[in-house]
Amino acid sequence: MKGGKLIVFSAPSGSGKTTIVRHLLEQENLNLEFSISATSRAPRGDEKDGIDYYFISLEQFKKHMKQGDFLEWEEVYRDNFYGTLKTEVERIWAMGKNVIFDIDVVGGLRIKRKFPEETLAVFVRPPSVEELKIRLKKRKTESEEKINMRIAKASVEMATAPQFDFIIENDILENALAEAENLVERHIHKTISSEEE
Repeated sequence: MKGGKLIVFSAPSGSGKTTIVRHLLEQENLNLEFSISATSRAPRGDEKDGIDYYFISLEQFKKHMKQGDFLEWEEVYRDNFYGTLKTEVERIWAMGKNVIFDIDVVGGLRIKRKFPEETLAVFVRPPSVEELKIRLKKRKTESEEKINMRIAKASVEMATAPQFDFIIENDILENALAEAENLVERHIHKTISSEEE
């Protein structure tokens, strides 16, 4: 596999990484395309297959795992798998674009390990775990039990932050967006200039 740049955004659920990724996708100068993850879970809210995720059955997911079709995969919760199909990255690189990921910390670090030169790995940190809980409750998409599971997981995920290239504190959204834009722009153009020399 050879192609453009890989930009990974990882964070505990509710940190605002999806908002940041959506903003970056709107910046035409960055030439980004969103990597759609595959998942074995059912769609939530108005999520659409092939846009938000590739929704596949648990059996299909496990079949892809056996065949080595994933760049990375993770069982996030019991029988709840997420992963990046190699064909997804190849599809984006074939378009001549850079790949941007909105994935969990384990998957993000796996991609960084596989493609250390091409990957920029950014961790989005919420101001606090308390703030995270408030944000998750505001979504009104999950039960109290699910929220508590996410909060417990968030503490573990926060501990992985130092393994990422950069940490963005998402306290004031405008600042986080500007910082993210600057980091991605520098990462993309760093190699372009070194290739031109």
